[in-house]
Order: sequence, then structure tokens, then C-alpha cells
Amino acid sequence: METMTPEQAAAAAQAAAETAKSAADKAVEAATAAQGFADQAAEAVGGAVHAATGGMIDPFVFRLSIFVLAIFIGYYVVWSVTPALHTPLMSVTNAISSVIVVGALLAVGVGAVDAVSGGSWWSRALGFIALVLASVNIFGGFLVTQRMLAMYKKKERA
Repeated sequence: METMTPEQAAAAAQAAAETAKSAADKAVEAATAAQGFADQAAEAVGGAVHAATGGMIDPFVFRLSIFVLAIFIGYYVVWSVTPALHTPLMSVTNAISSVIVVGALLAVGVGAVDAVSGGSWWSRALGFIALVLASVNIFGGFLVTQRMLAMYKKKERA
């Protein structure tokens, strides 16, 4: 087995990181395109169902069924990701969750900004729940990423 110099190892690691980043970028582009297509399909099917049933299906029930289907599809998509792409995708997930944190902070601070009406109690409560869940997601994502990266470190001999 041939040993690598530190420069060669750094170059190989840099090439692997660039490949992973490229794959993650392509995955994000594909997910964005799929989300756009799913939104268009949901609107079209929703309009067709509404027209076909004469408005008998509640839009909430229809959107809830799409949400449940998205949960199942998302579950199977996430579990089919190869371990090599896990860390870059986790970074993207953390970035998305950080945007959610900003929105949740805005929802929680509605009462402080709008002192006249005080804001809605529901918006503050749901904003707080979103803030807690997104913070847990970010923290857990960093822990999982750290654990994944630790798998690639050389083990020290005693």
C-alpha cells in the first residue's frame, strides 16, 4: 500500500470536498425543481378536484393529504441518501433551519414590534414552537455532522 504525503492527502481531501459540494448543489437544484413541480401539480389537482366535486372536498383536507404524502416521500428519499452525501446535505439542512429560526424569531417578536395590537397569541405560540424545533434540528445536525466527520479521523494507537 502506497503512503501519501500530507500535501497529497490534502489535495485528495480537497477534491473529495469539491465533488461532494457539486453533488450537494445538484441535489439542491433537483429538490428545488421537484418542489416547484409538486406545487404546480398540487394546485392543478386541487383545482380539478374542486371542480369535479363541486367544492365538496375541503381545501384543508386536500392540503393535509398532500402534506402526509410529502412526509412519506421525504422519509424514503432521505433514507436512500448515500453516507458520502450525508454531511453536505446536513449542511444544507442546517442552513434551511437557520432561515426558519429567523422567521420564528420574527413571529415570536410580533408583540414587541406591534405594541398597539399586541400581535396574535397564536402567532407567538407557533413561532416559539418553530423556534424550539428548528434550534433542536440545527443542534442535532451539528452533532450528527461532527460524528460523521469523526469516522474519517485516524484512530490513535495506544
